[in-house]
Amino acid sequence: MRIRAAVLREMGLPTPYAQSRPLEICEVELDDPGPGEMLVKIGAAGLCHSDLSVIDGSRPRPMPMVLGHEAAGTVVAIGSGVERFQAGDRIAVAFVPACGGCRPCQQGRAALCEPGAAANGAGTLLSGERRLRDVGSGEALHHHLGVSAFADHAVVAPESAIPIPDDLPFELAALFGCAVLTGVGAVVNAAHLSPDDTVAIFGLGGVGMSAVLGARLAGAKTILAVDPVASKLELARQIAGATPVAAGADVVDRVRSETDGGADYVIETVGNADVLAQAYAATRRGGSTITVGLPHPDRMLTIPAVSLAAEERTLRGSYLGSSVPTRDVPRFIDHYRDGRLPVEQLLSHRLSLEEINEGFDRLARGEAVRQVVVFRDPA
Repeated sequence: MRIRAAVLREMGLPTPYAQSRPLEICEVELDDPGPGEMLVKIGAAGLCHSDLSVIDGSRPRPMPMVLGHEAAGTVVAIGSGVERFQAGDRIAVAFVPACGGCRPCQQGRAALCEPGAAANGAGTLLSGERRLRDVGSGEALHHHLGVSAFADHAVVAPESAIPIPDDLPFELAALFGCAVLTGVGAVVNAAHLSPDDTVAIFGLGGVGMSAVLGARLAGAKTILAVDPVASKLELARQIAGATPVAAGADVVDRVRSETDGGADYVIETVGNADVLAQAYAATRRGGSTITVGLPHPDRMLTIPAVSLAAEERTLRGSYLGSSVPTRDVPRFIDHYRDGRLPVEQLLSHRLSLEEINEGFDRLARGEAVRQVVVFRDPA
């Protein structure tokens, strides 16, 4: 079938993207789902910094590629062997298709699924296949993290999908597949935050603001929100009672001052090695620094090695919020529905697919929390 999609053919084009147009909106050929695959009509797809990192080249991926990995939609058709879903089911998608059989999956660490990681790195579905092709040349196009959601339809593995309630709007449901899983998951699955703890969150994009909401959900004693953008600091104060800390050269001293020597937990969401070093320095003795950001693979981190043992410090990575999507998406949705996780506060902009390059300019400038492309049926 012919679909409309946002195709990235070359990484590293200059900003502003409204002029360089790295994402080409064009017709793409989408093959029928193969065995163990599903065709999904996309209802909404979020713009994430992980997409931007592919666009600017700091997260290299095989080209050309249909981007987008945070989405929700409706199952339209299923391939042979799919038993968990049927046409008409409403789903959110997670960007790690967890196979369920590898050692990490068996250990309850679905975010580290080995076949899922291999497929994502190769730009294929979990099956190893690619279902996207250029209309003119017939050239195969790569899938982004098993999803490729910047399109009106996508073929995905059922291992990427989580059922969602009928009354949850797609534009909110999409956020549970990445921003909420990663941010809230970092708080509850990686930090295991308790009501007596202090926490500082560096970076207030969709993931960072989700972590702020997760800290409020966990009942943290003190929440510090760190970002250079005043409007984001104010939003964190409004939605979670967070203490705003403007990012700058003295940010470590200010976090330490507000937390009597450093926060128990510091969560870094920016994907910048220098910011991660600040986050580590702002963590108290005996505390934990948790990073969910993805710097360029060439960037290195330098910390005082002695601090790990002498101060009993922990530095931990958390991918996909150390979540198990089939477990965590339903429970996070339940928290949203009972008013304890106001995910709607993350949604800062609604876009059409044609506005996506402008949306990534906004994201690159730090002006958005979470932007969502909303797909509407033709009138």
